Amino acid sequence: MSVGKKFKIASIGAGNVGASVAQYCLELELGDVVLTDIVEGLPQGKALDMTQAGPIRGYSCQAVGTNDYKDLAGADLVIITAGLPRKPGMTRLDLLEKNGGIISGICENVKQYAPDAIVIVVTNPLDTMVYLAHKKLGFPPNRVIGMAGCLDSARMRAFVAMELGVSMKNVDTMVLGSHGDDMVPLPQYTVVSGIPITKLMPQDRIDAIVDRTRKGGGEIVQLLKTGSAYYAPAASAVRMAQSVLRDEKQLLPCAAYLTGQYGLDDIFMGVPCILGKDGVERIVELDITEAEKASLHKSAEEVRTGIKQLQELGLL
Repeated sequence: MSVGKKFKIASIGAGNVGASVAQYCLELELGDVVLTDIVEGLPQGKALDMTQAGPIRGYSCQAVGTNDYKDLAGADLVIITAGLPRKPGMTRLDLLEKNGGIISGICENVKQYAPDAIVIVVTNPLDTMVYLAHKKLGFPPNRVIGMAGCLDSARMRAFVAMELGVSMKNVDTMVLGSHGDDMVPLPQYTVVSGIPITKLMPQDRIDAIVDRTRKGGGEIVQLLKTGSAYYAPAASAVRMAQSVLRDEKQLLPCAAYLTGQYGLDDIFMGVPCILGKDGVERIVELDITEAEKASLHKSAEEVRTGIKQLQELGLL
């Protein structure tokens, strides 16, 4: 990937997440955006609307909408958001069969029309879908990444800032594991301007924040009643895209392909990654407690269950 050129970004899925991804990319002037969806008129209308906001919002990148995957040709980066959202009472695994079929079809087209792209997957159940995408695409694993820990860490950052009455900009966190109720927030790696939260709040408040982080997506689903979160998931995917396209080498928690790190192999899980022009350029292994490692492996079992179900469904 040549840093410095004008990039072409494909956002696949023009629903709430995909449209927000496109808008954030334009606002940051990361590149021109191709908004793709199977619903005729939907991506075209939203893309035209976003482009017309450019003179007011001060960006010069443009968006185009399409129903034809051929328009992905030459895309440098693809963000896949298409799929059914989680609804009240549904687990992420409930979405497996339908979203698995959607992801499989999308990946066949990405493989054909954007074979050199770096791909970020947002569709749930996240860790299982990014594994499926990797297998269907056949791309090197560093070029297929799942958006998970970025979002979970952002939620924890927000909760810590709200609890302490500090700026969210001063809070850094790290959340590992699968993007679900078995995720592994790490309080010892959660700091406010370098000060661990263990020095700033009692353990019961830390425990409450960890629990709320784990249930962060479900809390929003229950409030919305007819859909799931989209502003923060889209912002998280675009944060990853920014680090890749601008070769920033940011250390971000993402679902990456593991080959023995943290004692896990042949699985995508949320771990700290250095993201640059080649995608996942390095996975960082943190010093975690035995209890946290056990939680991480429990989290992995949920993902392996999803992979096994994909195999039983004939999707893998």
